[in-house]
Amino acid sequence: MRKSQRISVAVALLIGSSVVVPNAESDTANPFPVASVHFETNATDGDVEVVFEAKAEDEGLATLTVVSPNGRTVIDFSAPDPATLGIRQFLFESPEPADVASLKSAYPEGVYTFTGATVSGAKFHGESTLNHALPAPVSFVLPGPDAEGVGVQDLRITWTQVEDAAAYIIEIEQDELNVNVTARVIADTGSFAVPHGFLRPGTEYELAIGTVSAEGNISFVETGFTTAGAE
Repeated sequence: MRKSQRISVAVALLIGSSVVVPNAESDTANPFPVASVHFETNATDGDVEVVFEAKAEDEGLATLTVVSPNGRTVIDFSAPDPATLGIRQFLFESPEPADVASLKSAYPEGVYTFTGATVSGAKFHGESTLNHALPAPVSFVLPGPDAEGVGVQDLRITWTQVEDAAAYIIEIEQDELNVNVTARVIADTGSFAVPHGFLRPGTEYELAIGTVSAEGNISFVETGFTTAGAE
């Protein structure tokens, strides 16, 4: 979706927006700790994708199936050899076609059903509702887009707040240094203090801020900024 791939920390931060429902049709199936589907866009690049997340408990899953509201199977995973111990956590991302209508057709709105079984045979079930409504993106306030000469000490990133946002996600990355900061903040927050010591002088960073809707859909905007050189 964005120039650099989401990291596992960001995935963990999104779990709070998941909606998981036990299977009313089976008394033997456990609810997934995480089973969710949401729409996500990079408003800067115009990319849109569908993201599925699933997570078992301590044991790995030998099978995982996700069925769309129209009965079509969209995910069908199996671990061919139980000796691999299965897979405990999944993150699936759809392609990002230029034709958004085709993506909406491929992944219609409605309830998606998650079913799975662990290597020992324990069954799991969950449901998550997808809608196509994306929240409005924020606008950068400080630093401004592609800002230069940004101070490395006590930087507080600020943005315009979005009405009805459920939360915001802030990501700062520097690929060459292999460092990043990812945080999820509450909806009435319009700023984020960069941890002391994270920024280096004379260095370019990537910055992304995502608006999270009550349904878990996310609209990211991204830019870059360069810190001031050492005095």
